[in-house]
Amino acid sequence: MTPTRDLVILGSTGSIGTQALELVRAHPGRFRVVGLTAGGSNQELFDSQVAEFAPAYSGLGEDASVVAAGMECDVVLNGITGAVGLRPTLAALDAGNTLALANKESLIIGGSVVTERAKPGQIVPVDSEHSAVAQCLRGGTPQEVRRLVLTASGGPFRGRTRDELAGVTPAEALNHPTWSMGPVVTINSATLVNKGLEVIEAHLLFGIPFDRIEVVVHPTSVVHSMVEFNDGSTILQASPPTMMIPIALGLNWPDRIPEVAPAVDWSVAETWQFFPLDDEAFPAVRLAREAGERGGIAPAVYNAANEVCVAAFMDGRLPFTGIVDVVARVLSGYDVPLSADLTVEDVLAADAGAREAAARVIAENGNAPVTSSEGTSPA
Repeated sequence: MTPTRDLVILGSTGSIGTQALELVRAHPGRFRVVGLTAGGSNQELFDSQVAEFAPAYSGLGEDASVVAAGMECDVVLNGITGAVGLRPTLAALDAGNTLALANKESLIIGGSVVTERAKPGQIVPVDSEHSAVAQCLRGGTPQEVRRLVLTASGGPFRGRTRDELAGVTPAEALNHPTWSMGPVVTINSATLVNKGLEVIEAHLLFGIPFDRIEVVVHPTSVVHSMVEFNDGSTILQASPPTMMIPIALGLNWPDRIPEVAPAVDWSVAETWQFFPLDDEAFPAVRLAREAGERGGIAPAVYNAANEVCVAAFMDGRLPFTGIVDVVARVLSGYDVPLSADLTVEDVLAADAGAREAAARVIAENGNAPVTSSEGTSPA
């Protein structure tokens, strides 16, 4: 009989959290929810979750998530969106809990602060792409890996030129063709910032150099990522677009849970297409790669500036193409040593400073296009 796993779910009212609780309902006896936290934007839903699952601890806000992450349990699912997930991630690692990580931002901005606290195998990726890579890596040794290939849907604006992107609206950007996600992640998918963040995440999770991590556009999102080995073979993970499979693996790693989601229907003709990434129209991945290679606080600056820009775009204060332009302008103002030894304080200070710089650039430019300028200080 499979032993029951005690779960703490952070961000329980968000997309990842609600799907995780669907999984718990569908598999009674396999999991027990001992902790629930949320940001507080949907109090009614959170109250109903607490009433249904009766966790030993529940609370709203970042501090509550830190407490919950440090509870004695088997798995902490960090489904929080944004940099606010850093402290809970560290709390889970310090407590020795397995961390099912959907909050990519905490790993990306924390860098060595996070990786140095994690024991081997303690972090289990929940992003579909990184879950796919983790599954594919079972097919060979680390020494046999030539490169990782992350797939990107291309978002709702695949094939458009930069000029054609200038006037797109928040409603258009939120209309993702294959995935149903929260608004911030959906906008990040439209700009491909999300894929840029995932390149940095892949480097930190798997220890693969940036020049051996590729991105290809795969519009139907059936192939979630691939690993190419040094003998010329490539192993991929495929399933219809769903987060239930990576969430289930994250909660039950390394074992699979039967009947989590429908598989590919091989009785129906289907074509899988792959296209090169258009770096001119969507420079976010290239910029993220540069930030990752610079190291230190650069990924934190990239992420923080983007979060401010997404909010400004949603509010009508910044054009769509201005999102990455402002991020580039803010990032260019930071001199980041490649060998910088990070502390939590460094990360949080960089996060706050980048937010202030991004807000200032946006305010100075209004709705006008923002041109990235190398060497422009955010101060």
